[in-house]
Amino acid sequence: MTIPHARRGRRRVTNGSPGSAAAGATGRRGPALVVLCLVQFMLVLDDNVVSVALPSIRDDLGFTAAGLAWVVNAYFLAFGGLLLLFGRMADLLGRRRVFLTGVALFGAASLLCGLAREPWQLVAGRFVQGAGAAMAAPASLALITLLFPGDRERARALGVWGAVAALGGTSGLVISGALTGLASWRWIFLINLPVAVMALALLPRLVPESRTSRPVRLDVPGAVLGTGALVSLVYGLLRTESGWGHPAAAGPLLLAVVLAFAFITVEARTAEPLVPPSFLSFRVRAVANGATLLFSAAFYAMAFLLMVHLQTVLGYRPLAAGVAYLPYGAGILAGMWLSSRAVAGLGMRWTLILSFLISAAGLVLLSGVAPSDGYASGVLPGMLVTSLGCGLSLPALTVAALTGTTEENAGLGSAFLSSVQQVGGAVGVAVLVALATRRGEALAAAEGPRRAAAEGFSYALSIAAALLALGAVLIAALLGRDRHPGHAPDAEEAPAQHGTRT
Repeated sequence: MTIPHARRGRRRVTNGSPGSAAAGATGRRGPALVVLCLVQFMLVLDDNVVSVALPSIRDDLGFTAAGLAWVVNAYFLAFGGLLLLFGRMADLLGRRRVFLTGVALFGAASLLCGLAREPWQLVAGRFVQGAGAAMAAPASLALITLLFPGDRERARALGVWGAVAALGGTSGLVISGALTGLASWRWIFLINLPVAVMALALLPRLVPESRTSRPVRLDVPGAVLGTGALVSLVYGLLRTESGWGHPAAAGPLLLAVVLAFAFITVEARTAEPLVPPSFLSFRVRAVANGATLLFSAAFYAMAFLLMVHLQTVLGYRPLAAGVAYLPYGAGILAGMWLSSRAVAGLGMRWTLILSFLISAAGLVLLSGVAPSDGYASGVLPGMLVTSLGCGLSLPALTVAALTGTTEENAGLGSAFLSSVQQVGGAVGVAVLVALATRRGEALAAAEGPRRAAAEGFSYALSIAAALLALGAVLIAALLGRDRHPGHAPDAEEAPAQHGTRT
């Protein structure tokens, strides 16, 4: 790792291992984790903070119905499409540098969004926000991975990081509703500025710079093809509301397949590929990322469908629906608190199997919510069981997906995991929401609109539960047995990928 130190206006570069860097910053790791978690809270918050405010934004800026969707889609397109590129750039150019650049970009874009007077200004600002998030998120996770090199301390740190991120995801709707109702929709963007300024001021004092110690050039052809494939895939998935066979969706999805094939071909012939084959072939990471794909597909779709179900079938107002969702965050926190203890007692493999099965059981409970059911007797039990399983899964999945990452590829590992989450979520929402809609439309004439919508919701959540059950089977079959509790299987077999394993 290369760590620059500023002294008397000159820059001195020293080399050391990730462990030595972490040891040198031991006293500052706690405050650094707080800053990194607050930034992650901000980034996740902006995933869904605009949802409740969309009608007010439409009326104020004069959006068309089609244009309004891009207030959400522009963020996801940039965030999901650019993660892999910026994650690798963090390894090569410096993780702290890329993180701070991303935070500054995100803050400037938030100001642009808050001051927007025309629809195009807001959409452009949201795209730049997504680009800033794609820089900051993987660099943040890589910094935590290197600051906490021990298995157990890393698991605890990632548990805190994941808990804060989960709170950002669950509180976004409540914060959006409160700010929009009490002040203005513009404040959902302007509240990001204090967090961005704080991170820019404090993090350089708390975290040393880290980058790959080898002179490696960025794989430009791989970066262009990989980024193009991801952007095309995310864009095509976002347009599937027009139908999978519609040119607006089928064209980008076909282009994504072509670009992905070209990416694989180019990477196989490149000396310094963007994603080395050894990175993808490491079994623990491969299984963890595959399970994360199924996990994200199920949970992104569940969050979307449940919020729609609360408002359109059960009749909740937007703010009330957001408040009703808060126990989900409490369940996630409880699950995350239990996760490190479960890994220590049961091992990674059994913790993941049980957490996926608990989540699947919760989704089955939620799928049975009928239009006549009350909140406490109908929605809450399934929500709490589902969120408990989700909280158990998140830290263990993250630790497993980053097992064996080194000072050379921590940013790549973090970006790859984040890309899998985004793509899995986009696929889950596109497919399961479409299935729920079609099921509801088929039954609408016979059952009535509310009952038909409830049947579509139940059908989609049953499929989501099946995806999680499939994930549990894959983990049981492919992850292998833990050698001792609390230790990720095969972690000691991680290849020495040009650096010391963290």
